Amino acid sequence: MKKQQSTSALSNAAGTPPQDNVSATSSQRIRQLRKKTPEAQQLAEQIIAGNKTALSRGITFIESQQAKHQYIAAQLIEYCLPKANKSIRIGITGVPGVGKSTFIEAFGNLLITQDKKVAVLAVDPTSSVTKGSILGDKTRMETLVKEQDAFIRPSASGETLGGVARKTRESIILCEAAGFDHILIETVGVGQSETAVHSMTDFFLLLKLAGAGDELQGIKRGIIEMADAIIINKADGDNQKKAAQAKSEFQRALHLYPTKNTGWTPQVALCSALENTGIDNVYELILSYLDLTKENGYFEQKRRDQNKFWLLQTIEEHLKRNFYQHPDIKKELPLQLQLIEEGKTTPFVAATFLLKLKDN
Repeated sequence: MKKQQSTSALSNAAGTPPQDNVSATSSQRIRQLRKKTPEAQQLAEQIIAGNKTALSRGITFIESQQAKHQYIAAQLIEYCLPKANKSIRIGITGVPGVGKSTFIEAFGNLLITQDKKVAVLAVDPTSSVTKGSILGDKTRMETLVKEQDAFIRPSASGETLGGVARKTRESIILCEAAGFDHILIETVGVGQSETAVHSMTDFFLLLKLAGAGDELQGIKRGIIEMADAIIINKADGDNQKKAAQAKSEFQRALHLYPTKNTGWTPQVALCSALENTGIDNVYELILSYLDLTKENGYFEQKRRDQNKFWLLQTIEEHLKRNFYQHPDIKKELPLQLQLIEEGKTTPFVAATFLLKLKDN
């Protein structure tokens, strides 16, 4: 089949001379930026071979909104899927300031000392005002980022529910295909991002702080029901006594919840990521959980349930994207928003009108 010439901004017509008003240096820089987009199979082979540069590029395709890139991303997933599903997926959440990045770095370094390969998918919050994102996890994880067997990918959360990057699930598949046997997924730690991360991980870890005044409040939230372990971080120095008290409070609270289908009783542990103490105990907890759930069959059942959930979410995302990209919707939506602002219609009436417009 004859290969069609790409018109993507990432492609470059061979032999095209630079514009007269473009300097030689600028022209060379443009040519470097316009490297030809690799075919999905070639890129997939590089990812499976463990090329981290190719992995980064593959995730960029997955996160792209361009139709051509989405097509390449779908092919990448198809090529990589047979090599995936061989990792341990660990979700890590907690309020901002609890020390997630410091904990992940200490935990990741521990795994590497045990000959494991660690991929960190860290979702950075996107500003609702400027739409910007700091993407600073690589800066915070200074030692882990230098490890050959580590891969850190900060991604802007965008406007998805709770700040979970829209394509995190597909990124997991690429990381697994690249040979990373432990995938750590860090959430923003606000809103309901925990629910989404819980749906894509094998073990869900909640980081807490002692003496922050939210112990009882934390017990009320559904997040406690999802947690497979509660780790009280920063249990060092003058904070050790408060951390021990918090541990007792959470242990008592966990007894009030019904037994999980996993047969696992959620554990509470102390650690100090800064002083690198207690991290090995956390890993032992995770291994104990995995042994139990693989023995009783829950591990594989949860993976199957995840795939079903991913299917439903993919359909929802596709329908939502098609709705907002419909030309009639693009034209009428601003008008309906204006009518709502002027009090000339209601959100329900406007929504019904737009949905019927899409069906016509």
